[in-house]
Amino acid sequence: MAALAYTLGKREINYYFSVRSAKALALGAVLLLTACHAASRRYRGDDSCEYLLSSGRFLGEKVWQPHSCMMHKYKNSEAKNCLIDKHIVFLGDSRIRQLFYSFIKIINPQVKEEGNKHGNIPFEDKSASIKVDFLWYPEVNGSMRQRIKSWTEGSVAKPHIIVAGAATWSIKIHNGSNEALTQYKINITSIAPLLEKLAKSSDVYWVLQDPVYEDMLSESRKMITNEKIDAYNEAAVRILNSSSRNSKAKVKVFSVSKLIAQETIMKSSDGLHLPESSRDTNAMILMNVYCNKIMKPIDGSCCQPQPPLTLIQKLAFCFFTLSIIGYLIISLIHRNNYRKNKSCTDLEIGEEKKPAINTPNVSTLEMLLHSFCKLGLIMTYFYLCDRANLFMKENKFYTHSSFFIPIVYILVLGVFYTENTKETKVLNREQTDEWKGWMQLVILIYHISGASTFLPVYMHIRVLVAAYLFQTGYGHFSYFWIKGDFGVYRVCQVLFRLNFLVVVLCIVMDRPYQFYYFVPLVTVWFMIIYATLAIWPQIVQKKANGHCLWHFGLLLKLICLLACIYFLSYSQGAFEKMFSFWPLSKCFELNGNVYEWWFRWKLDRYVVFHGMLFAFIYLALQKRQMISEGKGDALFSNRVSNVLLFISIVSFMTYSIWASSCKNKTECNELHPSVSVVQILAFVLIRNIPGYVRSVYSSFFAWFGKISLELFICQYHIWLAADTKGILVLIPGYPMFNVIVSTFIFVCVAHEISQITNDLAQIVVPKDNSTLLKRLLCIAGFFSGLLLFSAMQDQSRH
Repeated sequence: MAALAYTLGKREINYYFSVRSAKALALGAVLLLTACHAASRRYRGDDSCEYLLSSGRFLGEKVWQPHSCMMHKYKNSEAKNCLIDKHIVFLGDSRIRQLFYSFIKIINPQVKEEGNKHGNIPFEDKSASIKVDFLWYPEVNGSMRQRIKSWTEGSVAKPHIIVAGAATWSIKIHNGSNEALTQYKINITSIAPLLEKLAKSSDVYWVLQDPVYEDMLSESRKMITNEKIDAYNEAAVRILNSSSRNSKAKVKVFSVSKLIAQETIMKSSDGLHLPESSRDTNAMILMNVYCNKIMKPIDGSCCQPQPPLTLIQKLAFCFFTLSIIGYLIISLIHRNNYRKNKSCTDLEIGEEKKPAINTPNVSTLEMLLHSFCKLGLIMTYFYLCDRANLFMKENKFYTHSSFFIPIVYILVLGVFYTENTKETKVLNREQTDEWKGWMQLVILIYHISGASTFLPVYMHIRVLVAAYLFQTGYGHFSYFWIKGDFGVYRVCQVLFRLNFLVVVLCIVMDRPYQFYYFVPLVTVWFMIIYATLAIWPQIVQKKANGHCLWHFGLLLKLICLLACIYFLSYSQGAFEKMFSFWPLSKCFELNGNVYEWWFRWKLDRYVVFHGMLFAFIYLALQKRQMISEGKGDALFSNRVSNVLLFISIVSFMTYSIWASSCKNKTECNELHPSVSVVQILAFVLIRNIPGYVRSVYSSFFAWFGKISLELFICQYHIWLAADTKGILVLIPGYPMFNVIVSTFIFVCVAHEISQITNDLAQIVVPKDNSTLLKRLLCIAGFFSGLLLFSAMQDQSRH
């Protein structure tokens, strides 16, 4: 009964929710969300600086999340580069003094809070010519006005940044009287025009008063109530900028500090001053407001303008536009021809006329334009998500529940969709698709949850990446060894399927090829596998079956490959020289050097070799009928199978224990290339030795496995944001619902891109050698032009 309900449940889901209907629903959601966000931007404005200064929430205890954008955590070197030759002034009371110290500690973390608390405090960083001054003005009065007025006069140098604020002293000295509030309004009214005048050439911030923790205040401060503070803040907001509402030169009201204080003031030492972590957050917000537009950090989307389109991006836009127009024209022509040639009865002779048949050339062209038409629309969505300021972005924040609970969900779904395999060989197609699928889903959850900060999870994810490369070695070696097909067509097909989406994204998103590190990695390893087996003497299974010495010849090739890998892994200079020659450098450089490429390659340097060696041993055992792969049969005899299973389980758990006890990433990464294969081989044996386990697979995981490459690449821009540093927010205010909707759209897009790639591969890479040669010349011309435009683009930037 349970099995019947299980089967019927799957049928109902598959009947009512097909891939086609899912994509239609995703398209409707994208159009609706785009319209809503565009309308919201137009109505509420698109200045993320205002959101940064006024709204946000805490993620956990110490991580502040501004509304709609991402905050960058500035290092002292970045702060110095941003503030070089700048003069910053903090003007106000003890709370402003706290903010001053937190700000200069970003520039120089060694600064100590010492000096006259009720006096001016200077700070200077001579290496970057940065001056930061704190000026003691605890009240908004004539003295403060005179100081500000002096900066408005032409003879005095104006500070580049002015941060001011005061009120609690006025409340305290005058015992919270209404007369003091009235005088405060008069004084700030006289100061406001001067601040607005300064705002035309400097960045001016007025810090609103933080709430207090009244129960902790000393007797001398009991009159400083939150009610009084609210009254002073209301007066400041109403008066500031009142004379220049239509002007861009405005005093920026720093009100977000109030929200931060509401959550943290109870941790204050005296009920008045903020704890150190809160004031550090305020200082980092100030740094983001001023520096993001200068430094343009990837993970600091607040206050950053939309990047201008490059020449290559403009050309790509024109190409996709022409493709859409061309497809529409051809579709209209075909529709008209269909109507004219539609089957009808001849009135004179009473015979049915047959419709005209389209020529193959026209259908191929239409298919090509149709694919580029869909791809152009998808790339528009990519650009809107991660390059335009239409959709919101938020920082990641790791919790154990945000990683492990989704893992449990997908595990349950994977078990629900269990089916029998078509074949029961080791690592059969359904099983490898399943393996890729669940690994990809785990990696996606790892990325969106920010779990890289938790070292045990990081190390296990490193094994999953290595397992992908293990499959690369196993799969391609098996194909070349069994088929003996070293033709150009096979190579071009693989290279096209691996690289097509990444090349398009490099053009549309203005990113270097090495940015999508996994694709260069598997591409280079494929070429290494191909070269190892294709160079003379070509040794394949058919030839090796004739004489066993050929097996030793292949092992000698593999040993030579291992020696080359070992040499390059310990000779960084040789490796970097190899990939620093133009045009290879254009593909493998990131941030001006190939170190990142060397690091990525070195991290999993042996696992592809292990995959090739495993494939060789397995195929040799299979050929000699030393393993049993029948349905329900154990791979070896019962005794051998039980021993191998025990060793595999112990090895699997031992690696997990080691990964969980590792002290730091550097130490773990040093050992990872040598030990990751232990857990991979243990998993392969556990999954394949028992006959029943080898005979079933999860169709749910296998479905995702077929589009695992597209999922891995697409996540960079339409699921995550800011080049994977943050999370895309399509539905603000509802984190869980946002993840569900963005994930649904993301998966549908990845599946559609997979189909587009397969369609284009059939057209761009034909089987006919002469036609293929012409296509390769066209592709070479395309990349030559791309390199030329890229060089022109780099020159214009410099």
